[in-house]
Amino acid sequence: MKSIFAARAALLLSAAPILAAADTGGSMASAPSVSAPDYDPAAEYQKGLDALQTHRYADAKKSFLKVYDVASKDPKMNAVLGMSLMGLEDYKGAQKYLERAVRLDGKSIIGHQQLGITYAKLGQRDKAEAELATLKQLQAACGTTCDDAGALTEAISSITGALGQPAAMITGPGELLFASAGEADSAYLEAVSLIHERRYGDAIVSLQKARDVFGAHPDILTYLGFANRKLGHYGLAEDYYRQALTAAPKHRGATEYYGELLVERHDLKGARAMLARLDEICTFGCAEADELRQWIRDGHAPQS
Repeated sequence: MKSIFAARAALLLSAAPILAAADTGGSMASAPSVSAPDYDPAAEYQKGLDALQTHRYADAKKSFLKVYDVASKDPKMNAVLGMSLMGLEDYKGAQKYLERAVRLDGKSIIGHQQLGITYAKLGQRDKAEAELATLKQLQAACGTTCDDAGALTEAISSITGALGQPAAMITGPGELLFASAGEADSAYLEAVSLIHERRYGDAIVSLQKARDVFGAHPDILTYLGFANRKLGHYGLAEDYYRQALTAAPKHRGATEYYGELLVERHDLKGARAMLARLDEICTFGCAEADELRQWIRDGHAPQS
């Protein structure tokens, strides 16, 4: 019988052809490959979340560290790894990852919350109060009716408690950590539809929601690269493509799109390297290789 995650992944992958029908700047670029990754960081991330939710902190740390190289620039990845170390009472270790989480995302509620608790545990009261002040600023901007109102109230309360009660343990806005797979599936499918409509900024928001649950799933990372590339965020797009290929080195979609990005950046040598990789992966040829070959031949997106 297939695992629950395998079923979720199958649902994610079943949506991929939608992008193939979209107008992607005249390229008609194919959707991400459905080939299985050599290593499944998405499944490992889910194991880590399950372990964290059930307070099995050593197991959570082990799983998250396996994934970290793929998603080291993801603020949520740093936050959950930090929380795992907090559970093991390794507060100095937790501090490193939680500080990185808030550097990567200054509005990360869970990052500021857990960092504030960590500072309190380490006796760094001034720093804990600074995190508390940041959360209060976010709360003032949010108001009482925004989506994050409840999470902000809980985060502020937990740091206040940690400052007054050194024994206070990890607390966290559950909806930010443990959203359901169904919600993540819906966010992913919504993102695909938004890409079809060329609403790339909105698609990125939905893809990030899906990534919070499924982690470094190569299809999600590939779409994040695609949407950012369409917005002209080439450096960020390249980073996502690299993450996707770290998660799944033979991922045809990420390889093709990365090659297309290199063509757009006038790096034909790099694009040819991506094409050579595709030709190696696709022993008997594939649409992704044909598409990238035409990009290289034309020196830009092929005309429709």
